[in-house]
Amino acid sequence: MRIAVIGAGAMGSIYGGRLSLHNDVFLIDTNQAVVDQINNQGLKIQENGEDITFHPTALTSTQGQKPMDLVILFVKALFSKAALAANQGIIGPDTYLMTLQNGSGHEDLLEEFAPKDHIIIGTTEDNGAVLACGHVRRGGFGKTNIGMLTDDTEHFLPKLKETLDSCGFVGCIHENIQQLIWNKLFTNVSLSALTGVLQIPMGFIADNDHAWNIAKKLIHEAVEVAHGLGLKADEAEITEKVRLTSINSPEGITSICADLKNGRRTEVNTISGSVVRAAEKCGVPAPTHELMVELIHAMEDRG
Repeated sequence: MRIAVIGAGAMGSIYGGRLSLHNDVFLIDTNQAVVDQINNQGLKIQENGEDITFHPTALTSTQGQKPMDLVILFVKALFSKAALAANQGIIGPDTYLMTLQNGSGHEDLLEEFAPKDHIIIGTTEDNGAVLACGHVRRGGFGKTNIGMLTDDTEHFLPKLKETLDSCGFVGCIHENIQQLIWNKLFTNVSLSALTGVLQIPMGFIADNDHAWNIAKKLIHEAVEVAHGLGLKADEAEITEKVRLTSINSPEGITSICADLKNGRRTEVNTISGSVVRAAEKCGVPAPTHELMVELIHAMEDRG
């Protein structure tokens, strides 16, 4: 299979490297130093304390390349549109476009570049970290959960699962992938935005009555929106899960909190913002999420 992975960060490198075992893989990134390192020395992935070297083809530009069978998007969500636009030439009529990015609602953007029946959304339970240029650590191993927005009339998902499995991943096909994504989203939308606005670690949320009251409002609204989308969501169960996540990660820093602290733009539009967009689609109010999104964008604009 001809596969392009857009974004050579930790996760893009892990997938791009491992998939190159049995596929023709192009790892695309705007960082010339990373591209040169991978092409000259290979891509090193540390697994269980040992370095394994892979040899995908690294590119800063896909100009002149033929369309791929599969394009996997692994950039931060706020760069998705620019990344896809810059590499539009490799997305042909038969190309499948897949995202395993954090958050929800990525399909709204992906549909600008591929038909709905060629879009794959999902989540990954793997995790990783960049150690050096062209060197990443695969820190956790889990399922790669995949699904489609329509019926898989061309039976591509089983082929993709086989490809993932043969390269060291655990592909898992879901008929209702949105349910899985929202199950993960509930924790993010109730903790990430709030810790970002308050600039506090995760443990503060469950430990402070005022913060916990806000978190519960965020959970309640997200549950109501999920119900509006026809998804299952047990508010009491989700609330307890969020409380335990806060308690068990007292010093945990969410990505939104870290990005705001360091003056970077955040991925709030695909986390809390995805709840707001879904709320508008199904006519369910989500005022607290709307407030969180506006507050975070205001904080981003402080410079």
